[in-house]
Amino acid sequence: MTHKSNPSHSQELTPKFHPELTPSLDELEKEERRLVFRQFTHDDAWELGSLLVGMARERQAPVAIDIHRAGQQLFHAALPGSTPDNDAWIARKRRVVERYGSASYLVGARFRAKGTTFEESSRLDPDTYAAHGGSFPITVEGAGVIGAVTVSGLPQLQDHRFVVEALERFLDR
Repeated sequence: MTHKSNPSHSQELTPKFHPELTPSLDELEKEERRLVFRQFTHDDAWELGSLLVGMARERQAPVAIDIHRAGQQLFHAALPGSTPDNDAWIARKRRVVERYGSASYLVGARFRAKGTTFEESSRLDPDTYAAHGGSFPITVEGAGVIGAVTVSGLPQLQDHRFVVEALERFLDR
């Protein structure tokens, strides 16, 4: 299974990255250690979600965006070109973050590094869980993973990088 995407936009959506360069497990794990919040409030969810929407509009990215904390949806937006399928992908990727406490792309990469796939080896229903890029843990200092920010609509590595870029911008403020 792959994400439905708009090929005419795929190259310019994450311009600071080269799509052919797949990040290592070490790079992905460093992202998670680096992208940690001191706190994460309802207002933070709104600001982060609005940042993601602004970035997506700027790039004409056909994505859906979701932010959950402690089982509650705090933010959701569906931009032009996104479909109900993107909401299903969001739920499946978010469940991976909730279960493993790591980015959905990192979880999939860990399985690939072992010479297998998440679908083959996790023993989890692929209709419920998807270890595809785009969902990133919301980690708070002293509390751990409390939620997830998720994007769906681009190829999986671009979904992942899009979320990471937004988190970097947000946390650098």
